[in-house]
Amino acid sequence: MNKPIVILAIVLGVLCVFLAGIYFIQPASSLPHFIPGYEPGLMKHHITHGIGSLLLGLAFFVFAWFQSGKKSSK
Repeated sequence: MNKPIVILAIVLGVLCVFLAGIYFIQPASSLPHFIPGYEPGLMKHHITHGIGSLLLGLAFFVFAWFQSGKKSSK
């Protein structure tokens, strides 16, 4: 098991899932300025940004899961 990579993948997965929640809940004008998709005065939600962030977070979790499994003894 490659522990630093697994831990990094889990942390990035949690951050991406958290970011997806922000995209689903906050309109574009209420997003923090450093998050992509911020537009002053725009009251629509960035659903596609949220779906992309959620899928990326799940991909990080799957990567961590496969990296933490047993290695074959061949």
